[in-house]
Amino acid sequence: MTETAKSDVKPTPPSPAAPPARHRRFSVLRAEIPAWQAMMMGVLCVVVCLGLWWLLTAGDENHPPIMGPETLPGPQATFLAFPRLWFDRELTRNTLVSLKRVIMGFALAVGVGVPVGIVCGCFRRINAFFGPLMIIGRNIPVAAVIPLTFALFGIGEFQKVMFIFIACVAFIIMDTANSIMEVSSRYVDTAYTLGASRWQIILKVLVPLSMPGIFNSLRLLFGLAFGYIMLAEQIKFGTEAGGLGDIINVSQRRSQWEDILLVLMIIPLVALAVDRSLFWIQRQLFPYQYGGDGVLHHALRAVLRGWEDVKLLIVRPAKWEPAATGTGKETASTPKWKP
Repeated sequence: MTETAKSDVKPTPPSPAAPPARHRRFSVLRAEIPAWQAMMMGVLCVVVCLGLWWLLTAGDENHPPIMGPETLPGPQATFLAFPRLWFDRELTRNTLVSLKRVIMGFALAVGVGVPVGIVCGCFRRINAFFGPLMIIGRNIPVAAVIPLTFALFGIGEFQKVMFIFIACVAFIIMDTANSIMEVSSRYVDTAYTLGASRWQIILKVLVPLSMPGIFNSLRLLFGLAFGYIMLAEQIKFGTEAGGLGDIINVSQRRSQWEDILLVLMIIPLVALAVDRSLFWIQRQLFPYQYGGDGVLHHALRAVLRGWEDVKLLIVRPAKWEPAATGTGKETASTPKWKP
């Protein structure tokens, strides 16, 4: 090899040194970990929190605790108060009442917010019209809405349901509209090329493609709604069950801090159980995106196919008739398809 050829060859840059094996498992960004490791890390977090709680409240006459029982009860005193909360305070009944109120208010918000959000995502003028309401609904302090709901809907069950509706509907409309807008325009162009009408594109292209994102947003917003119900249950009407929020308010007036801590532990557990149930439904409805078995997806497709067969029995589709030979024109009975 000549000197000129040698000078043209560029030296290969040295490869970056790999991290030591003992540090690689922790230093790799966004690396997947086994399920057992994820579970163990979660258990470790709970143990650490309980340990800190015990350290803050442990003590005796010679060594007083950092935080006394009048400020923060210890773990032992808190868990020993559970039978009182279960039997005397009717924990199960109040939990079901709070959950029923959330489901009713959130279902009403979904029934209004999803159709409005679909229309907003399809038509920009309508989205601009609802834009100020969505901005106000998403940014207004939720606690400030409570006096307004008392004035409009009273202090009964209807007020609590409407409070959840008002607190969630703006989020649902905006998230639904964003999911519709995120559908690629190539699907719309392809549907127009195949002769689909505007409403066919909305119902058979935009809505199905955006439903995984819409359902995922609804699942996350339900947890937000379950936290809002604590604010709506500040006032108890008559002898009805007050819900978990009422237990917290009454316990605060009685200085029963153990009951408050127990309720604060129960609320995330109930929300987690509901979230996991909704996530299972999500995986079964959209297996191609979330990796489920698709049981509900296949059942829904069977129902829709049956509905299409029923429609064909009631309404016969228009048929194309060939044009007369040599005329190059359509017959009078030939329908005209409009995109």
